[in-house]
Amino acid sequence: MRRLFDDELAELDADFTEMGMLVSEVVQQAVDAFMNRDAVAAQKLIDHDHEINQREISLEQKTFEMIALYQPVTTDLREIVTILKAVSELERAADHARNVAHSAIKFGSKQKIPVLEQLIGEMSQITTQMIRDVLTAYVNKDEHAARELAEVDRKLDQLNHQIRADSYQQMRLDPAFETGASIYLNVAQDLSRIGDYVTNVCEWIVYLKSGQIIELNPANSDSPN
Repeated sequence: MRRLFDDELAELDADFTEMGMLVSEVVQQAVDAFMNRDAVAAQKLIDHDHEINQREISLEQKTFEMIALYQPVTTDLREIVTILKAVSELERAADHARNVAHSAIKFGSKQKIPVLEQLIGEMSQITTQMIRDVLTAYVNKDEHAARELAEVDRKLDQLNHQIRADSYQQMRLDPAFETGASIYLNVAQDLSRIGDYVTNVCEWIVYLKSGQIIELNPANSDSPN
């Protein structure tokens, strides 16, 4: 029985990591599509969004089956619960990547604002790196790395606030920019929320190692989905 459980847990772990890698690719492709205003690439991402949803459902079902069949305790139970919770966070991050893809299409040929392009580009780099780093932290069961990522998330929040301030300033200078500004604001908010969900995964990595349920960035709990 123990060998069967270990085999299934290893498979579950591999499937979760694979989903995380897929989400990482989707986020990267979404921000690339926005920065390049590539409507074709953006639409392709939107059309394949259901694949991540299906993976989430499959992983959740597997965790429930393992808990019911094997009734795991202590470390084994924490690993299954971590995957159950973290997979939902990754799926939500992918939803916001889809939103970024929609924004790439909506922006069309509107005028780009260099200062906002630069800030969005910086947010994009941080966000995509966070996804990669949280997967590495999970694979290595690295609580210290998970805690450090929460600090990176605060940088995203700062950039989000800066984009908001600069967008409002641009609208005051040119009221015709209002539509473009709203898209920049939406993309910044989506990237910030992806960072929030990565931080939530970090919290579950801490739980996996310590058994403690904590908030690494309490401000996230007040943010809208």
